[in-house]
Amino acid sequence: AAVQRSLPELAPAGIRIAALSGIGDMPLYNADVQAQGFPKPVTDMADAIRKADGVVICSPEYNYSVPGVLKNAIDWLSRLPEQPFANKPVLIQSASQGPIGGARMQYHLRPILVFVEAVVFTRPEVMVGQAQTRVDQDLKLTDQATRDFIKAQLAAFETFVRRVGG
Repeated sequence: AAVQRSLPELAPAGIRIAALSGIGDMPLYNADVQAQGFPKPVTDMADAIRKADGVVICSPEYNYSVPGVLKNAIDWLSRLPEQPFANKPVLIQSASQGPIGGARMQYHLRPILVFVEAVVFTRPEVMVGQAQTRVDQDLKLTDQATRDFIKAQLAAFETFVRRVGG
């Protein structure tokens, strides 16, 4: 969460980063529920993604993979007509208390994003290992080297978004 909260202040001038809400309000994906209509948190998130020039997914790693709540959101979004991720530039970031910073989650998320036709930014990659040592008591990202690296990644992503469109 510290990495995600730091993004607006680390973004290049003129770039606005806003957090999406509603991911925890989505029911578990179920085709029977879908047959009744898409839940409002799903359609709201899809609308926000469609309007955005690019998407940043900042996530921890759970059990060597993608957290279930993130996978569930993508499962819901993938069922919508006018796929919101189609041709959308997407940046992946992760942080964990372990030494490799969520790398396995990122490697599992990439093929999922291929299925929804996202255009995934490849490098530089941000995987913040031992994240607990890079924050202060208020969980603010304070490690300057990490902040500088994220800032450089966001600048490169801005260039990528302009090149591939959104």
